Amino acid sequence: MLVETHVDGSPRSVNRQQVALVREEWRVVDRWWTEQPVDRRYFDVVLATGENAVVFLDGEAQIWFSQRA
Repeated sequence: MLVETHVDGSPRSVNRQQVALVREEWRVVDRWWTEQPVDRRYFDVVLATGENAVVFLDGEAQIWFSQRA
């Protein structure tokens, strides 16, 4: 997953497609008490093509993933 970001960390492009709108942003921090904590920053975006996508940055691994594209 190739995601380019703005300075604030929000996606500017997803797989070389410009992000036209960030519809929603949320963060999930869970299982912090375990050896496998979850720290994800999610973005529900609309791409310039009109497609919707939900991408998230895994805070532990610093890798972007797509939940739905």
